[in-house]
Amino acid sequence: MILAAAFAVAAIAGAVAQQPVFRGGSDTVRVFVTVTDKDGHMATTLGRDDFEVRDEGKPQPITAFDNAAQPVRLVVMLDVSGSMEGNLSLLRAASDALFARLGHGDVVRVGSFGFEVTISPRFTDDAGALRAELPREIAPDAPTPLWRAVDTAFSALAGERDKEGRAVVLVLSDGKDSGPISFREHYISQADVIDRARREDVMVYGIGLHSRSSRRAPPGIGPGGLQAALMADLPDPGLALVAQHTGGGYIEIRPNQDLGAAFAGVIDELHSQYLLGFTPPKHDGKVHDIDVRVKGHGFKPRARRSYLAPKDSSK
Repeated sequence: MILAAAFAVAAIAGAVAQQPVFRGGSDTVRVFVTVTDKDGHMATTLGRDDFEVRDEGKPQPITAFDNAAQPVRLVVMLDVSGSMEGNLSLLRAASDALFARLGHGDVVRVGSFGFEVTISPRFTDDAGALRAELPREIAPDAPTPLWRAVDTAFSALAGERDKEGRAVVLVLSDGKDSGPISFREHYISQADVIDRARREDVMVYGIGLHSRSSRRAPPGIGPGGLQAALMADLPDPGLALVAQHTGGGYIEIRPNQDLGAAFAGVIDELHSQYLLGFTPPKHDGKVHDIDVRVKGHGFKPRARRSYLAPKDSSK
């Protein structure tokens, strides 16, 4: 289920209750949880005892808990494929809205994907420096290497694991993955992206933009051509699935909706999450399904669905 309500940009009333700072061992499984109430607003005053974490269906003791805002190490990947040609000013304005919401300790790199996948050289919280890295033009015939772009963002985060801030990738795209541009490129699938996000503990957020391109392709011939023309305006459905598996969020923006508010809402949500920790019951090197539950009526948690358990080298 796509949980767009969690992206609502609104002031969170009331002070957040102070809780113990997160402490966990080297093999502690970290789970970031977004909780919304029955009206879709962030629920930010819950305590440790309000949560339950299940590993392969079995409840686990929550050994660590924190509801303070956690710093974010964010890579923003912007689609500059041909169908985005008419959306450049919209994309730049929305990015400014995101930069303005960065909190203490948050750092960002900006990337884009079309004919090439590029990412700015360093993480920074300098809005001016980030703005300078935003794309300035879009080639009308550029492809949409969506999964390669997300994988490249993971690589940008891979060398930062010893630094403060949780790893997050935010992707804006209005189209479906176009696959490799040449035979020399390694093929990267949606499943590859989910697997790598699980291994490296990266959260993915997706914003699907319904195309507002200034150029429209002529419809195909027959029912199949008509269906293809209608689907051409829709973002890749796999982006929502990746977000769900990694504990991120996904929203689709239509022409009359505010893209800037959606970008800012991602940062607001990241600053309002709970961090839970538990000790893996098995050190078997296998993928374990996890399920986070919240006590009380009307609360809806969202968290990653699995993790890769550490492997006991003595066995």
